[in-house]
Amino acid sequence: MKLNERSLAFYATCDSPADSAGFLYKRGERHSTYHRRWFVLKGNMLFYFEEPGSREPVGVIVLEGCHVELCDSSSAEGFAFAIRFGGTKSRTYVLAADSHAAMEAWVKALSRASFDYLRLMVRELEKQLQEMRWRPDGVCGGCRGPPAAAKAEPPEWPQERPPTLPALPPKENGCAVWDNVRPPSASGCSGYEADGSPRPPLPPRKWPPNSKAGSAGVVTAESLSGFCQLHERYGREVTRLRQDWLERR
Repeated sequence: MKLNERSLAFYATCDSPADSAGFLYKRGERHSTYHRRWFVLKGNMLFYFEEPGSREPVGVIVLEGCHVELCDSSSAEGFAFAIRFGGTKSRTYVLAADSHAAMEAWVKALSRASFDYLRLMVRELEKQLQEMRWRPDGVCGGCRGPPAAAKAEPPEWPQERPPTLPALPPKENGCAVWDNVRPPSASGCSGYEADGSPRPPLPPRKWPPNSKAGSAGVVTAESLSGFCQLHERYGREVTRLRQDWLERR
């Protein structure tokens, strides 16, 4: 952006807040005499006027590529400081304040006005923010490197209850029994007699009222093979009765 006298004069006298303002004594460039001027600091520009109500500044000092330092106590003004620029032909501005406190305030404000200082401050703040993000507790402890990564704990999965297994029917002599047949005999759990003929169906067993099987109504069966044979026998009987009924119609 290009600046001219008109834009600088407008910026110096506009209503934007100033970083610092007050009277200082400025030493002349050719003569060593000091002139009392009204100084206004806005950003990295130091304007100076003849009076606080002046419409245009007398001059401006761009605070880039310079450093502020205190002058020797043997100078004419006891609270003097200088603004020095790099280079052999660069001008040095010598200013003086009315008190030691005012001198310290001006030196501090002028030292922090350059963009180089602001750039360093932004980098330092970004570094501190990065350290705070690395820390698990969110507190910056002044560490210079990224701390060790915290061990990730495995997620806690909800504990599910194991499925309930179906209750097995009670056994007698090692074979499951049902309530529509008698318990198997000592000869074995098979559905055949000793001579090899199929065993006829038996009426339901009447359990004593004080027995556990009768009170709980537990269903028992002879065995899987005996149940299949019983099912086939009754199935054939039902089929025969159905055929007879159809023929009588």
